[in-house]
Amino acid sequence: MPVEQPSGIGQEFPPNLSIVFVSNGPGELATWVRPLAEQLHRTLQLRPRAPQSLISLRLVLVPCPNATGEEAEAAARWGQFDRITPARGFWPLLLNPRREGPWAAQGVVVFLGGDQFWSVLLSARLGYRHITYAEWVARWPRWNDRLAAMAPAVREQLPRRFRSRCTVVGDLMADLSSHARDQSPLPQGDWVALLPGSKPAKLSVGMPFLLEVADRLVPLHPGCRFLMPVAPTTSLAALQRFAGARNPIASFYGSGIASIEPASDGSPWRRLITIAGTEIHLQEEPPAHGPLSQCSLALTTVGANTAELGALGVPMIVIVPTQHLGVMQAWDGWMGLLARLPGLRWCIGALLSAWRLRQHGFLAWPNISAGRAVVPERVGAIRPEAIAAEAADWLSSPERLQGQRDDLRLLRGQPGAVAALAEEVRALLPKALCD
Repeated sequence: MPVEQPSGIGQEFPPNLSIVFVSNGPGELATWVRPLAEQLHRTLQLRPRAPQSLISLRLVLVPCPNATGEEAEAAARWGQFDRITPARGFWPLLLNPRREGPWAAQGVVVFLGGDQFWSVLLSARLGYRHITYAEWVARWPRWNDRLAAMAPAVREQLPRRFRSRCTVVGDLMADLSSHARDQSPLPQGDWVALLPGSKPAKLSVGMPFLLEVADRLVPLHPGCRFLMPVAPTTSLAALQRFAGARNPIASFYGSGIASIEPASDGSPWRRLITIAGTEIHLQEEPPAHGPLSQCSLALTTVGANTAELGALGVPMIVIVPTQHLGVMQAWDGWMGLLARLPGLRWCIGALLSAWRLRQHGFLAWPNISAGRAVVPERVGAIRPEAIAAEAADWLSSPERLQGQRDDLRLLRGQPGAVAALAEEVRALLPKALCD
């Protein structure tokens, strides 16, 4: 069923025109969908924020094995969308769009994450124009009115006859606030960000692993403090579940959560206290760009978070403990789907994940973008004590941290991609309605 704004704003009469975002998971929602929606609301009068507008902004979530199931609820809290269709409603929407009420006769579908084919299907079903934001490759160019590429290499990969449809807009991640460090300065200390992931497959490993890393890092570098951003698609209850006995992976590690305490000592955040007494501050109000940008180091799993950290210029160590490949099935596309087949979950998940690690080289987005090892990736049967020792070594070497920070900033590119993509979307709208 569609998720509407609580007030029902924008539902009294049908729009004449709809802009429909298509996306999938928490990383894409936070770093692509939300900024573009804000930009369009600033430059156009859109429902629901302009209730009498003839143009609505909608969000359709598509099936994705890596999604948490909380994406629709998270997006609804932003107040940006006239209507939100959860992933479970995607196929019914394709079969009968009228089930969700009236749709505008004209519109634009904007691909912002997931499988590009889903947005092709939706635009064809609705009879709308179509634009794809292509990060690494632009598929289905024939069925796109426009393509917005992250980099020139994406455009060069296209058949020549379709290149005229493609504009290089830049990296949406580069538009993360350049003033983030000025927002809510962190208390003094060497802050270490812990990012266990936002998807169940990653949290099941990331939570117990990183809690033990934190416990082991404290005696090695006594001045360090910890920050854990809580993704809008997860919850403290979920973090506690993945760190506790209900998660079989947690039994491999010696740490856990003792309690969740209220904010204190001038900090605005609640605190997670580990069994060993380590204090981890919980940043629960997204986006966490301001606090994250002030961290000396981040310990993270693979995913969109590595791009987000890179855009903020935060040094990082990327961690993939392959001793748990059976549950590390947070891959995109058909591989992730196969890895979740009942009865074959562990075997297929392990084989596919091992193959991907062997064949696809770099896993962190800064490394993929640069084609070289800008940030360390620790892949294998790694242990928390080894990561804690490496983190302590980085924290004790400010010049190494600054070197990685400089490399990340060189990769980030110039801001302006969000505004450029918004203009590409606007160019597909009828001028009479959007002027």
